[in-house]
Amino acid sequence: MDSTEDRPGRTQPDDPRDGRNAEGAAGAEGQEAQGILRRSFIGISAFLAMLALLVGRLFWVQAIDPTGRAKAALDARRRTQKIAALRGEIHDINGNVLARSIQRYKITVDQTAVAPVDRLNEKEMSVQDVVYKLADILKKPDNDIKKSLDGDSKYAVIAEEVTPDVNNAVMDIKAPFIYSESISKRSYPDGSIGGSVVGFLNSEGAAGGIELQFDTDLTGKDGERVYEISANGIRIPVGEDMNQPAEDGKTVRLTINRDIQYFAQQQVKARSDELDAEWGTAMVMNIKDGSILALADSSMIDPNNYEKAAPGDFAARTVSAATEPGSTEKILTASAVIEEGKSTPTSGFDVPAELHIDGQTITDAFDHGAQKRTLAGIIADSMNTGTVLAGKQLSKDQRHDWLEKFGIGKKTGIELPGENRGILAPAKDWDVRQQYTVLFGQGVSQTPLQTMMAYQAVANKGIQLTPRIVESIVGPDGTEDKRPKPEGKRIVSERTAQLVRDMMEVVVTEGGAKEAAVKGWRVGGKTGTAEAPADKGGGYDGYTTSFIGIGPMEDPTYLVGVVLQRPKGDVTAIGCTPVFSKIMEKVLQYYQVPRSSTKPVSIPKFTDDETGEGR
Repeated sequence: MDSTEDRPGRTQPDDPRDGRNAEGAAGAEGQEAQGILRRSFIGISAFLAMLALLVGRLFWVQAIDPTGRAKAALDARRRTQKIAALRGEIHDINGNVLARSIQRYKITVDQTAVAPVDRLNEKEMSVQDVVYKLADILKKPDNDIKKSLDGDSKYAVIAEEVTPDVNNAVMDIKAPFIYSESISKRSYPDGSIGGSVVGFLNSEGAAGGIELQFDTDLTGKDGERVYEISANGIRIPVGEDMNQPAEDGKTVRLTINRDIQYFAQQQVKARSDELDAEWGTAMVMNIKDGSILALADSSMIDPNNYEKAAPGDFAARTVSAATEPGSTEKILTASAVIEEGKSTPTSGFDVPAELHIDGQTITDAFDHGAQKRTLAGIIADSMNTGTVLAGKQLSKDQRHDWLEKFGIGKKTGIELPGENRGILAPAKDWDVRQQYTVLFGQGVSQTPLQTMMAYQAVANKGIQLTPRIVESIVGPDGTEDKRPKPEGKRIVSERTAQLVRDMMEVVVTEGGAKEAAVKGWRVGGKTGTAEAPADKGGGYDGYTTSFIGIGPMEDPTYLVGVVLQRPKGDVTAIGCTPVFSKIMEKVLQYYQVPRSSTKPVSIPKFTDDETGEGR
């Protein structure tokens, strides 16, 4: 009998329809799970896409920044502070400071950062407190300080050129809108001693002398500090802060000796004042290496107060002033005729009272009758007539070429701005008289330095050097770059140079320059007197007098030249020999040159011993 009731202990077979239902349920659940996964994937993908878009946008705005907004914001926060390089010093040969830069500071304010600030630091300092403190430190009225802080300028000056201690006191206030800027102020400790050689600085920069000639070496390179500030003007500690240190300038070490420079200036000024001269100048040189120990004018600028200087004082006149040299040129003529084999110091000449040549009349500064003179005697008593007789043995072109060979009409190459070339006209342009007057220093224009460099060649065994005024350039780290010493070029033979030096000594011992003698040392040289052309043209107005000499004669080491422009007085009493004697004596003593132990050379001035006229 069939029964529909389940029995205990018996398992009924599964209904196939039940299996289909279970599978359906499982499939539904799987589909639901897959849907959830798809929806999650889509959500996550959308989120990541949005995140990528946001990152890209940020990168676009902040990194690429096509509209420049980030850069503009940074620029608004950024401040740049110049760190001034300290200009190099100028020293004399012994390390004495002729020019230096003193550190000073400029106190400035960002006025736009002042108003929003009520309390500035932990001490609860107000803006008014800052005003009081600044006024006390800077020694200015409170109202002046307050006016400096008021406004809308990001850069306003409160005080110029304050000392380091004042700057430190201002910075100790720690007002976030107050800044300091380092600057350097030029100082010249010795004032006008060598002032025209050293030069000066004006509002536009270097102006004249070594300051201008070596401006690139002296200047150095400014540094800078770049930092960020917040909206209220306070520097952001973690913001951009870049520091490029300054590179200080180099030191220029001159060949000038301050003590010799000072003494030479004193002496040439005293003589110029005594004779009421328009100006006077003196130079001292080491013959053997061309180094200049002094370039001294009767008046030189004080670089600390250059505004008060006369126009002619801005350059050393030894370098800048060209005049007719007068009889100092006779040493060049004598060198040329001896080197060309035309004469010797004892060659005889029949010198007339007046020389008439090619329709021209040549006379001397003193009256005399006809004389039989040696070349040495002609030079010793500075006779124009005899010099023309000796010099006319050279052709006109030879006369010109010898002047040019000695450096006349050309710059010497001294390391100073404003050197005058002078005037040496071509031989073909000389008129009938000029072809003879150039033999004794008229009809030609040259600087005292050009003349002295010709003498340097004679004194240096015939070899002419380039004048030197800079010994070395010294870097901030102490590295010294010595300037090369010139090799020189031969102008005349060693024998010619010796014979001419002998004649120069006779000028002092037996000729017209006895006042140039230096007690204890043998010296030699030559006087010069030329008519000074009138400033407005048309004739002459006064004289240019000079003396150039060397010493000691046994071993010529030092050259001293002195020139006076338009000294007043009798032509026989306006010379430079006393100044030469004093300066040369000072130089020989200073450098402890042994006194002469040999006798001076002696060359007869006349070929006829029975003629004593003019001795």
